[in-house]
Amino acid sequence: MFAAIALSSSLFVAASVISHQPLRRSGEDPVFSQDFPDPSILLDKDGTWYAFGTTGNGKQIQVATGGNFYQQWALLDDVDALPQPGTWTTGRNTWAPDVHQTSNGTYVMYYSGEVAANPAHHCIGTAVSATATGPYIPDEEPFACDLDVGGAIDASGFEDDDGKQYVLYKVDGNSVGHGGSCGNTVEPIVPTPIMLQEVEEDGVTKMGDPVAIFDRSDEDGPLVEAPSLLRTANGLYILFFSSGCYLEPSYNVNYATSTSVRGPFQRAPRPMIRTGEYALQAPGGASAVHVEGRVGVAFHANCQQGRCMHTTPIVVDGREVRAEIE
Repeated sequence: MFAAIALSSSLFVAASVISHQPLRRSGEDPVFSQDFPDPSILLDKDGTWYAFGTTGNGKQIQVATGGNFYQQWALLDDVDALPQPGTWTTGRNTWAPDVHQTSNGTYVMYYSGEVAANPAHHCIGTAVSATATGPYIPDEEPFACDLDVGGAIDASGFEDDDGKQYVLYKVDGNSVGHGGSCGNTVEPIVPTPIMLQEVEEDGVTKMGDPVAIFDRSDEDGPLVEAPSLLRTANGLYILFFSSGCYLEPSYNVNYATSTSVRGPFQRAPRPMIRTGEYALQAPGGASAVHVEGRVGVAFHANCQQGRCMHTTPIVVDGREVRAEIE
């Protein structure tokens, strides 16, 4: 995620490499019809779009590519971006990767790794590569891993206009919940806050302590997760997230807005995309990017193959954010 063009947040690349992106608005049809949950997006220096997805199709981290954000994407069959996750993981069930390029040209991946010492939980790991598609070399210590509160998942990078860099992630409190939907609708309900951690230019070294910028409410059901932060040209911060339970129709693409990167974030009156709209089922795991001066969103929704990737342009009108799906 960096600067003028964005990945799950933004990406260091010059606007001159962006080709014209014809809008594709049939959000009912996936742009990638294979199991590809939790997509994150990177626009590389050469103008190639890459998407990174959760473990599937025989790979720990899947990579798909496209010449156009709104058109069809294709799996890179011979690429596993993270063939060997950190030794603190089980080496299985690696979730929600997110990739950005740092100012020195290195690519950094954040991923959710299954904890070897306690496979009921995941924690955030980091890995680096000289190329967008890897292979990424993992750090041997997790980036965020407090198992007392459930571990951590769904990390994404963000660079603000002032050059400060951050990592967002979800404290996976529902993994230590007391039962019910996604393990966390039986009292007492466990918090699942979205955390903001400032980092140095390498995208990995922490600066200070993380701060909670958002958390679930009763209307969210068991959790909030899958944060993706984007700043508009007029200085509005949009925090995209999912609420509900990914196993159920309640899952959605939601958002909140703020005039400060640290919040407070104002919750939208309703989710942006939810089950039953545009013939989608359990949409979620969104990643927001800048596409030719507009905002685009990639997300997954249930399909015959599992969870397929969709893309759509969105409209930002004041603090209202709408998907432009037809």
